[in-house]
Amino acid sequence: MVFIIVNFLGMPKVFLDAYKFRHPLFLIEPDSNKKTIVILGSGWGSISLLKNIKSNDYNIAIVSPRNYFLYTPLLPSCTTGTVEFRSIMEPIIYMIRHKKTNVRFYEASCTSINPDNKTIIIRDSSGVYGDVNETTLSYDYLVIGVGAENQTFGISGVNQYANFLKETSDARKIRIKIMECIKAALFEGQTDDEKQRLLNMIVVGGGPTGVEFAAELHDFFEADLKKWFPEISNIFKVKLIEMLPSVLPMFPKTLINYTEAAFKGQNIEILTRSIVKGVTDKYIIVETVAPDNKKMIQRIPYGLLVWATGNSPRNVIKDLVSKIPEQNGSFRGLLVNDYLVVKGTENIWALGDCTATKYAPTAQVASQQGEYLAKLFDTLAEFRKVKKEIRYLEKLLETDSINFENKEMIKKDVNIKIKKMERLSILPFEFLYRGSLAYIGNDKAIADLSFSKGSFSMFGTVAFLFWRSVYAIRNRVLVCLDWIKVSIFGRDVKR
Repeated sequence: MVFIIVNFLGMPKVFLDAYKFRHPLFLIEPDSNKKTIVILGSGWGSISLLKNIKSNDYNIAIVSPRNYFLYTPLLPSCTTGTVEFRSIMEPIIYMIRHKKTNVRFYEASCTSINPDNKTIIIRDSSGVYGDVNETTLSYDYLVIGVGAENQTFGISGVNQYANFLKETSDARKIRIKIMECIKAALFEGQTDDEKQRLLNMIVVGGGPTGVEFAAELHDFFEADLKKWFPEISNIFKVKLIEMLPSVLPMFPKTLINYTEAAFKGQNIEILTRSIVKGVTDKYIIVETVAPDNKKMIQRIPYGLLVWATGNSPRNVIKDLVSKIPEQNGSFRGLLVNDYLVVKGTENIWALGDCTATKYAPTAQVASQQGEYLAKLFDTLAEFRKVKKEIRYLEKLLETDSINFENKEMIKKDVNIKIKKMERLSILPFEFLYRGSLAYIGNDKAIADLSFSKGSFSMFGTVAFLFWRSVYAIRNRVLVCLDWIKVSIFGRDVKR
């Protein structure tokens, strides 16, 4: 119960934040004379930009098919009922109502971007449609943060039979599928071979999402499923498949070894150097490279297949790439310069998983990019203000109605403002690695933490407590209550 105490240490701030949420500010209406920024998406990058930008300097509109921000690191916990879905969802309206100037929100999908006339086409995605469900928006500046789709690598059967894990709807489907597999396995007269197939849970992808889901699934089985369905105790299996020589390649070797040893102790089988070649409704075809470099093909039966590997550009990104010559040959996403400007454009920026950069497609990178763009736009707004003031003062100097003494004062003021403009420089984006965390099951986690003079690794129960305290910052009360409920009553085993 130590983690509960750790999370409640921040309660005073939580109550203050709750008060602010329930008492939103009086919003200033947009000014048609100001520049318009349209933000696409409601993920880590877009929301970081929205929260940090000074909204009174711009007319801001945000377009997203979902009306909430999703705290994705805890999404694997939702698949097994450790955390409830709404506990990791933060409504966009909360963020909008706490900006100084009214921000327009469109619950819609962007279907097309026209960089020449600076417009986008959006389509209503709310589920209930009126007479008009498609419209055009104009922008002065466009920020694209639409994320990415699941990468299937063109492997047959993946889209049809695999479950993905990017949205709350994906987690719900996985939750239902787990219980349906158990129900089918326990159906009267089911053969032993079919029981083993139905209760063989396969995860493809050894990154944080795949590893954490496998860990959560193991916990669900050990703490709850085995208790309520003892018949499956010796049949339920979890298997993790990874193409690379090890799981979690972004972590130090010591933490990788610790994770693989922990999984072995939890009877989670890891197949590394293994590539999925095909998927059917009942088995997957896997090619594994042995230590002697010999290739072995095997058919592995499954009941649940979770696909947690790779990103692919969305259709709106592919369409935009085809319109910009400088983007030709970019298959992973939008090419951007050091200032996150989309190459081949002057007023379009992009961030997060929809871009093709040297950085890993992580929430940490996207969040820092959002903070960077907020500072960039704030600097641009300040630059325009100072430039406008200088222009006004210079016009005053041209008039004859001002005496010599006042003119000298105005000249000094102009020089001060010119120096201020010179100081308003915009530096290129630089990513600052702050560390990585991953839950590996059985109340254990790994943490690779970055400091000014190096990094520090920790693992086990201490890392688990740190993982929970960090990941409870958002919606701290709801998530903590979920953990308390699970620790007392266990996870819900209904579909």
